[in-house]
Amino acid sequence: MTHKYKAHSKKNLRRAALYATAWTGAVAALGFNAHAIKADHAEKCARCMAEDAYFEQQAPVGDRFDLSQVNLSYMTQGFGSPRTNQSVDGNPITIDQVVYSTGVGTHAVSTLMVDLNKTAQSFHAMVGLDDETKGKGKVVFQVWVDGHLRFDSGVMSYGDAAKPVDVNLAGAKSVTFLVNPGTAGIDFDHADWADAYFTLTPNHVGLPQAASVPSAPPRLVIPKPSPLPEIHGAPIVGATPHYPFLFRVPATGMAPLYFHAKGLPAGLKINSSTGIISGSLPHNGRWNVTLIVNGRRGHTTRQLVIVGGKHKLALTPPMGWNSWNVWAGAVDQQKMLASAQAMISSGLAAHGYQYVNIDDTWEGPRTKQGVITTNQKFPNMAQLGRDIHSMGLKFGIYSSPGPTTCAGFPASYRHELQDAQSYAKWGVDYLKYDWCSYQNVAVGTGTEYYALPYWVMRKSLDTVDRDILFSFCQYGMGDVWKWGARAGGNCWRTTGDINDSWGSLIGIINAQAPIGRYNGPGHWNDPDMLVVGDVGWGHPHPSRLTPNEQLTHISMWCMFSAPLLVGCDMTNLSPFTKAILTNDEVLAINQDPLGETARRVVYNPQEQVWVRPLADGSHAVALLNTGFQPMKVMATWKQLGLTGRLKARDLWLHKDVGTHAGAIGYVVPPHGVVLLKLWR
Repeated sequence: MTHKYKAHSKKNLRRAALYATAWTGAVAALGFNAHAIKADHAEKCARCMAEDAYFEQQAPVGDRFDLSQVNLSYMTQGFGSPRTNQSVDGNPITIDQVVYSTGVGTHAVSTLMVDLNKTAQSFHAMVGLDDETKGKGKVVFQVWVDGHLRFDSGVMSYGDAAKPVDVNLAGAKSVTFLVNPGTAGIDFDHADWADAYFTLTPNHVGLPQAASVPSAPPRLVIPKPSPLPEIHGAPIVGATPHYPFLFRVPATGMAPLYFHAKGLPAGLKINSSTGIISGSLPHNGRWNVTLIVNGRRGHTTRQLVIVGGKHKLALTPPMGWNSWNVWAGAVDQQKMLASAQAMISSGLAAHGYQYVNIDDTWEGPRTKQGVITTNQKFPNMAQLGRDIHSMGLKFGIYSSPGPTTCAGFPASYRHELQDAQSYAKWGVDYLKYDWCSYQNVAVGTGTEYYALPYWVMRKSLDTVDRDILFSFCQYGMGDVWKWGARAGGNCWRTTGDINDSWGSLIGIINAQAPIGRYNGPGHWNDPDMLVVGDVGWGHPHPSRLTPNEQLTHISMWCMFSAPLLVGCDMTNLSPFTKAILTNDEVLAINQDPLGETARRVVYNPQEQVWVRPLADGSHAVALLNTGFQPMKVMATWKQLGLTGRLKARDLWLHKDVGTHAGAIGYVVPPHGVVLLKLWR
């Protein structure tokens, strides 16, 4: 039996060693004396001495147990499903042109925890980015043993030679395999644990087993609705003078409620029955308005700051709903109207949600003059806009800078001004602009390549007499957070599309850590829409996130000052979904006018701690358990940058939890969160 190799460099020596290992395993499987045959082979080729040295170092002491033999259904990842002995796209595992017959193909962010059952002595693998990415993607492989980092590959790119992993597991209880993105996004992060196996202890009983996340009741209290009037939502709003102004005062309490406002600028009026403020601002300026809500059980007041000026939208992150994550191409005008009505009847509008946004597949053909039309699913777009506005809500739409949208419908390429005029005519308040086919016509290099189509549409939107919030959907390409505000964006996607899996969720959370400083009033990092409730992209099903994962989802989007765009069936909200979407103490973190995002101050595979300052001088703190078992997550004042004795409130339990000095910690369920507010 022979094998071919080249060994003219360190890279090729590593390749030769890999072939040697695979060859020797095959020989042993056939019942021959592998060591004797290798010795004979070494006499024929001096280069095989390198293989001998590698073989002697890597020879298993006990039995071999492949990583691919564990239950990979417990492996979470940001895209696709893990593959046994194949890449994530189903091709042979290939790293830097070396093909491996065994291993696990996955996609960042990927997590697999294995309970060793005291059976393993060591773990070995070769890791790298799969060649199927064709030059794209960056990943980082890590191996954590009982909570301690034992291997870190550093950032690996396409064409990097596979790196060997050799980890001692003697006496260890568990090992966690992580693949994180090497950049903020996860696009093309196809990662391979090639030739990955455990060496088992002699006379072992049992085998390593993949660990699943145990079920745990959600850590929250659903309070009874208060009969007392309360005002919620954004404490500051902005608009362009002389453009249509619309704001529905978010308020709860025993009906009927009556609304008043002191200090409204000339040109604005409030409907006392609905709380809808409409009209237009007379000029640039800043008005401190006192909102007053009277109900059966009393009254309440709150300040609302109204800012007049050009480009003053989204002074807090937008809140609303988008059709894609539940209906995808099955959306139509009736579903949009029903969703708007449900935003009122469910009470979400009373907690600050205001945008009702249609995503892709509404578009019809263009006229001979180039004007965009709607298809049969949307017989009267202007009427839909008027119906949504009559409820005090705002209306959003979707397009792409390319020739076609992601679903293949007509898009805005070379029709930007015409489309902006159509949107204004229909009463559009929000535009999601999705990269899609633009890559087929893109020009320029560097930032210009990515920014140009958004700058062109921004200039077009500026010509119409209507405020339209501008949302870039281009998945974080070209570090959009660094130039998105200059290109006229109010928010921009920072990652690929979310799905309702832990791998997707934790991957997006991790990707926000290095980019928070680019957040601020009027320009927000957008980690994508919410996947709580009934989602399904045209085939609705209850979110596959566990209840505690959904709490983590909402908590972290609020900690990030992220846009909160609900993606579920608005007409079928469960009590749990409604409760996590309408927790005003949590939403107040998201809508805090300071607009700073959270910093991550503790990070390992089992836990994370995030902290963010708030406008009133307090701090929000999130304690995350990203592991597989309940555990106590601690945060010290030194880590948080705090001092002294501080009061604490648990925002999901709706209760004060004492005064603390120096540190705070709680037992957190797996993949769950404790969200706290700390103040003097």
